[in-house]
Amino acid sequence: MVARRARVADVHDVASGMPHVTKWERDDGTDRPVYQVGGKSFVFFRTPRPDAVDPVSGDKYDDVIMIWVESENEKLALLSDDSNPFFSTPHFDGHPSVLVRAGRLGELTKQELTEVIQDAWLSRASNRRATMWLREHRLS
Repeated sequence: MVARRARVADVHDVASGMPHVTKWERDDGTDRPVYQVGGKSFVFFRTPRPDAVDPVSGDKYDDVIMIWVESENEKLALLSDDSNPFFSTPHFDGHPSVLVRAGRLGELTKQELTEVIQDAWLSRASNRRATMWLREHRLS
C-alpha cells in the first residue's frame, strides 16, 4: 500500500484536531489561519513576505506555512534532510520553526506531516496539556 501524500487540507485537519486549539482567522479576506494552543501559535499560513521568494522570478511565495519545532536541533534535523521540503530563511535564524510551501506538501506523507504538526503542538502546549496528550497517544 502506498502512503497518501500530504495536502493543505491535512494541515488544517491535523492542527484543528489537536486539543485546546483555537483557529485565528485574519480579517483581511485571505484564507491564512493561525492555529494556537493556549494563546501560542504552532502553525500559521504566512502572507507573502520578502524573505521567501522564487529565486528565478523574484516573486514572493504566497503559500508559505510556518510550523514551530521543539528545538534548534529539531529544526536542523528537518532542514538537513534533503528528502523533505522544509526550509528556512535568515529572517528565522534562531527562531524555533521551519517553513514549507503548500505546493510542496505532497513531498511528505500524511503521516510525516501529522508528526511534524503534533510535535509543533507539543512544543507550544503547556506541560500539563502535553503530558496528558502524550499519555493518551504515545504512552509516554
